[in-house]
Formats: sequence, C-alpha cells, structure tokens
Amino acid sequence: MARPTKYSKDILEKANEYIDKWETLGDMIPSVESLSEHINIARSTIYKWEKEDGKEEFSDILEIINVKQKKVLINNGLSGEFNSNITKLVLGKHGLSDKQDVSSTVVEMTHEQWLESLE
Repeated sequence: MARPTKYSKDILEKANEYIDKWETLGDMIPSVESLSEHINIARSTIYKWEKEDGKEEFSDILEIINVKQKKVLINNGLSGEFNSNITKLVLGKHGLSDKQDVSSTVVEMTHEQWLESLE
C-alpha cells in the first residue's frame, strides 16, 4: 500500500513563497534543492510530482525556478559577480554550452584532380 501524499495547498503555498523569497533565504540562485529544503519534501518526490497528472501547478513552479535560475546565472555570469566556471557548469544543465559542432567531409581525388580544382 502506497503512503499518502504530502501534496497539499499548504505545500503549494510554501513552494510559491520560495519563488518569492529565495534570495532572503540565503540562496545565490533558486534551485530545486533549496525548494526541497524549504518545503521539507525529498527532491525525488518533487520530480515525481512534476510529472503527475493533477499537479500541473507544481510543475509550473519548477519551471519558474528553472527560468529564474537561468536568468540569475546569465546576468551574474556576464557581470562577473559569479565564477565563470561554476556558471558555465550550471548553465550546462539548462542546455547551454560552449561546444562547437565541427564536421568535415573527406573527398577522395587523384593528384591531377586536386590540381584541377585549384584552377
């Protein structure tokens, strides 16, 4: 038998409170880890709730946290307030990277064909 869920209106209110007050709670960036601590719910449960039907409002809260986190990282990374290596590492979790896609095509040709291609 499954344990009863702790998901409630109170949890939603505390989660929304975290969105508004994450800076005053001592966080440099908003995060699911800090949300987990603030609402006293395991991070794994939070990610489970994100995908459950009927909990779309909670899913929206997580999306807001991710958007705020990305914005804070970009702004403070560009201003130099945050360490660039740490900023780059965390932004990688948002799909951003400094990788370059490099591809090459090999064409086989004779020496004579190569000389002709130079003309």
